[in-house]
Amino acid sequence: MDTIIIRGGGDLATGIAYKLHKAGYRIIILEIDKPLTVRRAVAFSEAVYEGENTVEGIKGILAKNRKDIYKIWDIGAIPVYIDKEGRIIEEIKPLVVIDAIIAKRNLGTNKSMAPITIGIGPGFEAGKDVDFVVESNRGTNLGKIIHSGRASKNTGIPGEVMGYTQGRVLRAPCDGIVKAFCKIGDIIDKGNVICQVGDKNVIAPFKGILRGMIREGLYVNKGLKIGDIDPRCIKEYAFIISDKARIIGDRVLEGIQITSHLRCQAP
Repeated sequence: MDTIIIRGGGDLATGIAYKLHKAGYRIIILEIDKPLTVRRAVAFSEAVYEGENTVEGIKGILAKNRKDIYKIWDIGAIPVYIDKEGRIIEEIKPLVVIDAIIAKRNLGTNKSMAPITIGIGPGFEAGKDVDFVVESNRGTNLGKIIHSGRASKNTGIPGEVMGYTQGRVLRAPCDGIVKAFCKIGDIIDKGNVICQVGDKNVIAPFKGILRGMIREGLYVNKGLKIGDIDPRCIKEYAFIISDKARIIGDRVLEGIQITSHLRCQAP
């Protein structure tokens, strides 16, 4: 069974991991020691704090060492391993390395890491940094497999939902520690205080479901994304993989299969 290592365990990375796990690959997710994930209910990164997290029936479990990784695979779950630099990649020698950190820049992923390397979103040059890039920007090209060149530049503007764009994303008004007054899945009315950062309140700009909220107690910097409101007010959407993550996951799987096939056919 082929192994795939995914750098990053946020909601997009989790959508990719879910798809590849279902397709029969062995997955390892690499995370940092204090993930700043917002959509925590659908992110395997939450296992770093909780020890495990289940997303749509698939369990991610924190692995302390290489022996744990194999034990977690044996029970049909996905190991989540703290390894910011990706040092375990050389030990495991996976078929594929996917950079799904979504940092908008390349934090060290390169083609020497595995036979197939993939970058999700901006920050990678296909054919140079990685074998191919998958477009992460919403729109006509979402999920496009790019074999030469780069994904679209980060616009900083979230996709539109019911006419809302920028307002859907909550950002830290200052540097400080997050104190939450609401939890993921809550219905939030316009004007409600959702959380505090330091001594400043974060106010809901419209009514919606709190689809994501950064973990309470973390220290954040001004401007960091700390929450996500969905104006559709459908609670289920806070607890299922997004359509965007599913599309990207589908295209990553397709790209791996095509690349593997072409290499097998090459003389």
